[in-house]
Amino acid sequence: MVLLPILHVTLLQLTLASFSAAIDPTQGFTQLPISNSNFQVQKPYDVPQNQRYTFIDGVHKFWVYSTDKPFEPSSTTLPRTEIRITGYDYTSGVWQFEGDFYVPSGTSGVSIMQVFGGSSSATTLQLRVYDGSLKAYRDPVVLDNIYNRWFRLNVIHDVGANNVKVYIDGNLNFDGAGRGPGTFYFKFGVYTQNDPSNYMESRWRDIKLFRK
Repeated sequence: MVLLPILHVTLLQLTLASFSAAIDPTQGFTQLPISNSNFQVQKPYDVPQNQRYTFIDGVHKFWVYSTDKPFEPSSTTLPRTEIRITGYDYTSGVWQFEGDFYVPSGTSGVSIMQVFGGSSSATTLQLRVYDGSLKAYRDPVVLDNIYNRWFRLNVIHDVGANNVKVYIDGNLNFDGAGRGPGTFYFKFGVYTQNDPSNYMESRWRDIKLFRK
């Protein structure tokens, strides 16, 4: 008879602890002005843009097929439909990307967000989807069971500290090393990786940039 109230209090404490763990990662940052003029769409070079990307009611929808061409004839990269954010390339400081994302079931083997640039590799971060899990490259898992739900993503890149943090809905889900110095910028959409599904899609809204 005594165990029930103890269990109730324990569960309540756990719930409150989880709730209090969520923060606003943008506190202390300055928001930067951004508009569609900062969004450069990269898509398979041989198809019209509206066959791989739409922007309707504030939602960016990207899709690509594993058999698509690269974004330009001379490229040897895998198929993509992405937005490359222009006007805010950086080499120093602390920068933050924010956006809400949605990935439909079935999409796999694809990067949906990148911090491009680095000295030891072409990118400092790729957030990839594999079988319903969001991962930093192939590992570790950043978040499981992401299909068919909207999430708020915040990625903070501290160039001087060579550090990258990933927040999901205000919770710190990844804290890892960067890939050294370079010229950096943010990308989001779908970019084919290993073991891809035939069709890959992501949706994005409320894109913001911040810096310190």
